[in-house]
Amino acid sequence: MPNNNIKHIVVLMMENRSFDHMLGALKREDPRINGLSGDESNPDTAGAEIKVQPRAKFQGQLDPDPDHHFAGVNLQLYHGTNGPPETPSMKGFVLDYFKQRRDVKHSHNIMYYFPPEKLPVLTGLARSYAVFNGWFSSIPGPTLCNRAFSHYGTSFGQVGMDVFYWRGPYLSIYERMANATPKRTAKVYYYDEHSSSLEVANLLKNQPQLFATYRQFLDDCKRGTLPDYSYVEPNYSDHEGPGGEELANDQHPDHHVQAGEIFIASIYNAIRENPDLWKSTVLLITYDEHGGIYDHMPPPACPPDGFIASAADTGTGKPFAFDRLGVRVPALLISPWVPKGVVVPGPEDPVNGRTFEHASIPATVTQYFLGDYDNRSPREKTASTFMDLLSDQMRPDEDCPVFDFE
Repeated sequence: MPNNNIKHIVVLMMENRSFDHMLGALKREDPRINGLSGDESNPDTAGAEIKVQPRAKFQGQLDPDPDHHFAGVNLQLYHGTNGPPETPSMKGFVLDYFKQRRDVKHSHNIMYYFPPEKLPVLTGLARSYAVFNGWFSSIPGPTLCNRAFSHYGTSFGQVGMDVFYWRGPYLSIYERMANATPKRTAKVYYYDEHSSSLEVANLLKNQPQLFATYRQFLDDCKRGTLPDYSYVEPNYSDHEGPGGEELANDQHPDHHVQAGEIFIASIYNAIRENPDLWKSTVLLITYDEHGGIYDHMPPPACPPDGFIASAADTGTGKPFAFDRLGVRVPALLISPWVPKGVVVPGPEDPVNGRTFEHASIPATVTQYFLGDYDNRSPREKTASTFMDLLSDQMRPDEDCPVFDFE
């Protein structure tokens, strides 16, 4: 049964990093984590096998931005095979990144990953709470369509970065919450006016009560006025703010990864530092998609979503039925009700493994706050939910870390 002490679900979705790139090194200290052994490799254009290495840098290494549009991801996944429905080879990442600069040495950077000590916040949270071995982006493509799955349980047939238009018939999780009886509260917290929401603002333009800023999130945490459901977005651009330059902290290549670490810590600490809020909140941290960066785990098939993207839209010469997932991304579940050191098995475990994706977010929020709700996409209806990962025993305060960046 779900833990009924929870009054708030908060989701923080970062940008464009793969599981292996950010958390793969943790396998060496905890073999339950489906990360990197160090022997994983991809061929380069000169025919050499390039192994993964713990040489990822905070900034300057993934410029230009790796390709993460549908056709590029298709090469990353299926090089050396006949393509779907075969099992992805995960062998085309270096070859695809070579296209960006046509520099053989530079193309190897796509195989680099972070050692745990360089990401103390993300890896500290992974060690202390729950890490998902099998959380995948919802489609093998870019940001907007993947984020749409986190709001609607579908992208309504979109696989690209065109301006997103609602096609119905499914409402966003925010609209579902607002329409509920009794009414539930929900907000998208975007960073500021210079880095506004990537979400489908044209759908919500007549509902300003559904939007607030990062500063308001911090204030709502302090005052204990957080809504039932919160979706937090990072800063997507370097720009001038009231106190000087605001660095992009979304961790999208080639933005500074440490800025994202500080931002993640600020969200966690804001919840953690209000004792009543902390004991009544669950925080999910994940990433919208892999950003073209290497991961070794083949994405599995999934139930079709009821939409078809055309061959022209995919850029691969073949249509896409939304019947397979995108590349795996980091995902952590955080709460004092999460036992320490949980590793949620993924599809690598044929007995206990579970597969999660971004449709799991509206599926979980709907299940927990609204109960029986039928008008949802086929994908969302079958998506795994995560509230069952909470225990009925709250951890002692001293067992829950706080990150100090003062």
